[in-house]
Amino acid sequence: MTQIILEVPEELSEQLSQVGSRLPELLALSLQQPALPAHIYRYILNFIASNPTPEQIAAFGPTPEMQERLRTLLERSKAGELTTQECLELDEYDRIEHLVIMLKAGSLRYLTNSPST
Repeated sequence: MTQIILEVPEELSEQLSQVGSRLPELLALSLQQPALPAHIYRYILNFIASNPTPEQIAAFGPTPEMQERLRTLLERSKAGELTTQECLELDEYDRIEHLVIMLKAGSLRYLTNSPST
């Protein structure tokens, strides 16, 4: 194992001494970055939390910003120019798309059933 020596403010030193042997785990977690910016997850969660109607679910889609970023990632992917982080980002967009498709498929029956008379 590699040993690293850091100079930290006294207050931080006290906090670090309290985590003891968990410090390597906490450092590793702090270095992990989410594949997408938090506002993208918030956009989706806010939509789901708004208790949307089946029609709103059917109409739900990515923001223009998300669409543009996806276009860029797909172009870079086709050209074989994706970085590791961009590959993770594209994979996360794919997972979100799958989630949205499942959400829309669950609402499909409400949109296709004729009201009983």
